[in-house]
Amino acid sequence: MAQLALDFEGGERGYADSVASFTNALEQNPAPRRLGDVRLRYEPGRLVGESLPPSFWRRQLPGLFLLLAALLAASAVVWVLVGGEETQLPVMPLVLGGLAASLVGFSLRLEGQLGRRRFVLHFVGERLRLEQLRLAPGATRTEWVHFDEVCAVEVVERAPRHYALVVAWRPDNGGNTRRAVLVEHVRDHEEEALERVRRLLHNAFGLRGKGASGG
Repeated sequence: MAQLALDFEGGERGYADSVASFTNALEQNPAPRRLGDVRLRYEPGRLVGESLPPSFWRRQLPGLFLLLAALLAASAVVWVLVGGEETQLPVMPLVLGGLAASLVGFSLRLEGQLGRRRFVLHFVGERLRLEQLRLAPGATRTEWVHFDEVCAVEVVERAPRHYALVVAWRPDNGGNTRRAVLVEHVRDHEEEALERVRRLLHNAFGLRGKGASGG
């Protein structure tokens, strides 16, 4: 029993030393403060990345499209009322109604894109917290991923000279691989910073023996 206690204490010290070693290295060689659409900051025992808030005008776009859709729908109703004695169904109200419905769908899609992302690496607990921050109260989604479940940190090319940083994991080390975007809108002039952050995450998740992450 005494030997077991010593082994446990030794393992605990080894784990604490590894965490301290990694955090000390991070303090001496800090991550970039900004990468793509994400601000990065180091706090004692954790690394936080949070996407930038959308601009004022971008936040107004969903409402403007909804207003335009309402005007088109009202125009369609007026058109039907004015030409109500016609036996044939007029084409213009159908066109206006279709445009209004398309604008509503586009507005909802834009509103969904306004949500912000946050990821937090908790080095002591060896867990990654992924958050989807929504404007509506109580709509924020949070997911926890243990470092052991992470299987890759990938650089994905969205468009020529535009990249994203994605984490991939297998829940409970089995089942289908899941992915989440950590950083979007990385430009080619940020390639060095992108590689630094990728390697930092790669080492933090203990992926050295799992091969290089995909591109």
